[in-house]
Amino acid sequence: MNDRLRKNFITDCVCIICGRSSPLPTSAGTCPFCNDPFAIFDIRYDMKAVAASMTREALAARSLNHWRYHELLPIAPDPAAFAWPVGFTPIVEAPRLAGWVGLSRLRCKDDSRNPTASFKDRASSVGVLHALQQGARTIACASTGNAASSLAGFAAMAGLPAVIFVPRRAPEPKVAQLLIFGAEVRRVRGTYAQAYDLCIAECAAHGWYNRNCAINPFLIEGKKTCGLEIAEQTATDLPEWVVVS
Repeated sequence: MNDRLRKNFITDCVCIICGRSSPLPTSAGTCPFCNDPFAIFDIRYDMKAVAASMTREALAARSLNHWRYHELLPIAPDPAAFAWPVGFTPIVEAPRLAGWVGLSRLRCKDDSRNPTASFKDRASSVGVLHALQQGARTIACASTGNAASSLAGFAAMAGLPAVIFVPRRAPEPKVAQLLIFGAEVRRVRGTYAQAYDLCIAECAAHGWYNRNCAINPFLIEGKKTCGLEIAEQTATDLPEWVVVS
């Protein structure tokens, strides 16, 4: 799908703090009007156009991965960009766990089936593909856990250099996983917050693509595909509650 058609599904890009509209950003960034570090963007879609395109018949013919919902993603899909598919992970019954926590029924969405065994792969795959489409030469994030591993893995698959900022006391097994994927790991003498701030500054200074979800709306859009899958997979038996840990 080309950029012209892609824009037909997006109607607006709105700051969650002040509600003002802005053009769809080309990378990470916050609202230019707010001067608030939490003023991220909410990307909105023409749901009538989406419904006309993303019919039950259309979905039935699509591959079982998160790109099947491409009308509700802000970038043109390219499933061939990565060797491993992401998403459409199974929902499994967990009767013993349900009994242990006092519920009559409990189902688990098993995102450990994703390429790096994490829900974060939904965000990283969208972010890395967007970075490639924007011509980025390096992608970076600050993390000590699954987000870092996910980024390192998908950047490696895409052949895109990754720089990951971690607090100096980050667990060695986590750091080792990043190094195995070929990421450049920069240890920061300080807290995660300080590592995050340094990552933001370095991305701005060097023109790196910023994978941090706190200011990158494209990453958030990738994550929502988990909810879309739950709705599709349980269409005839919707859950009463969805708990995220």
